[in-house]
Amino acid sequence: MFEALTGTGLAASAGLNAYIPLLTMGLLARYTDAIDLPSGWSWLANGWTLLILAILLSIEVVADKVPVVDHLNDVVQTVVRPTAGGLAFGAGSASQTVTVADPGSFFTSHQWVPVAAGVLIALCVHGVKAAARPVVNVTTAGFGAPVASTAEDLSSVVMSVLAIVLPFLVLIGLGVMVWATIWVFRRRRLRKEAKLATVETRRLFG
Repeated sequence: MFEALTGTGLAASAGLNAYIPLLTMGLLARYTDAIDLPSGWSWLANGWTLLILAILLSIEVVADKVPVVDHLNDVVQTVVRPTAGGLAFGAGSASQTVTVADPGSFFTSHQWVPVAAGVLIALCVHGVKAAARPVVNVTTAGFGAPVASTAEDLSSVVMSVLAIVLPFLVLIGLGVMVWATIWVFRRRRLRKEAKLATVETRRLFG
């Protein structure tokens, strides 16, 4: 079961930032004993792969903190983040970690399942992130974009590390994400209701 939690946490992390979970796995596999990637995923720990991921992460971190540019970035990432989520779930669920000694026994007969699950999880998280960002930008006149982006990046890092080291805590992280989703959409609904009320008031008394 820890394999599924590890994969889920990494895929959810990819929904926030495509490159953080992949880079986290690669760095931990290359420089620590926290995760042992299977042969099919060993390329994640390759020096050139890590360099490319680091460069892409740097671009993503900057672009996601600039209003308007962050929206364009989210459009592009609609393909990238789910793909990264599939890779992250596939690699993470098949890896030996400090909590998983025999990862091969979980998805042995259905190797496509973890990749498909990762794509769906990352796509859902990305969808919420992309829908929430315009609300943040409008309600804060754009000043909230870097704050929200930084919080998402930190959440992605924490979720990636927990997924590998303490996968049972992924459930708490997912719970926080669900709460944040409900809060954002409730805020969005209240804002629309307030706007409609203002328009109606102006129509009646204007």
